[in-house]
Amino acid sequence: MNKRQMSPIDQLLSGVDNALRTVAVKNGGPARANPARQVADTELSPAERRHAAGLMRVNHAGEVAAQALYQGHAAVARDPAVAAHMRQAADEERDHLHWCEERIGELDASVSRLSPLWYAGAFAIGAASGVLGDRWSLGFVAETERQVAEHLGNHLEQLPATDLRSRAIVQQMRDEEIEHGAEAEQRGAADLPPAVRRMMQMTAKIMKRTAYRL
Repeated sequence: MNKRQMSPIDQLLSGVDNALRTVAVKNGGPARANPARQVADTELSPAERRHAAGLMRVNHAGEVAAQALYQGHAAVARDPAVAAHMRQAADEERDHLHWCEERIGELDASVSRLSPLWYAGAFAIGAASGVLGDRWSLGFVAETERQVAEHLGNHLEQLPATDLRSRAIVQQMRDEEIEHGAEAEQRGAADLPPAVRRMMQMTAKIMKRTAYRL
């Protein structure tokens, strides 16, 4: 039996519900086990803990934005199959959100205080790019995931070598971001203009520098 296609009101309510679950409400735990569940915690110096916490806070902020991007794309997708794909990817990314938050708590730190801003901005960008059509929406996802995977690879180099728990989480996230990008390409993602890619990189740099501290 086919599921009823979501009406604009349904999509709006779904977006509001997801926003609340992402930035305001602790909604249980992740659907999948934390990749660090069987990794022993190690002793870190105060400086290493602060640095690891800052990096994981950046990763958490990125996952807040990813939730919003996927929901923004889904809200305006023309093809119900594309909308369903976006929501499924958002569900998988929500696990990343929980894993990062758990690790940040273990490091005695807090998530970014600007999470509502990250969500609102990313949702607007996702919806605006999605209006151009599903191919462009998928292209935006593919490029976003490429940049995120590269960023997570850099974090694997920057994290303290002994912070095995953070490293396990980031490695799993990186592998799945690569998969999401490949899936978007397989569904017909358009190649974004170089100027758009550069703008995305500049925006991501601002968010990373801010979320590391706030």
